[in-house]
Amino acid sequence: MKPHLVLRLARPTNDLAAVTRFYRDGLGLQELFRFSGHDGFDGVMLGQPGDAYHFEFTHAHGHDAGRAPTADNLVVFYMPDRDAWEAAVQRMKDHGYATVPSFNPYWDRQGVTFEDCDGYRVVLENADWHAVAQQA
Repeated sequence: MKPHLVLRLARPTNDLAAVTRFYRDGLGLQELFRFSGHDGFDGVMLGQPGDAYHFEFTHAHGHDAGRAPTADNLVVFYMPDRDAWEAAVQRMKDHGYATVPSFNPYWDRQGVTFEDCDGYRVVLENADWHAVAQQA
């Protein structure tokens, strides 16, 4: 039997409220758990209940988390359904997030890129991951 893996993408932020708005309100992820004052850290976990991944954003009191090291640090969401993809892009724009040109022009062909308050980028790609993987 194949082991069930759960992926947690964890990273610090200087602005927990702003990063939460970006991933929860803009991208439509749900707040799964929140904590404060845990060994000097506050944090939030965002995702979809039952999915095998979630994001954890933390803020350490008195620590500068800095910004993304490059414009090519990406999280990519593959969305094969055109209507769902268009709705997701529009939701981001409705929440005030502007698209940014991708560092790698590949991502601009079938997707759009947004940048969070820390300079990390999220690509909403209108493609089926399985089809893309078979072409590689």
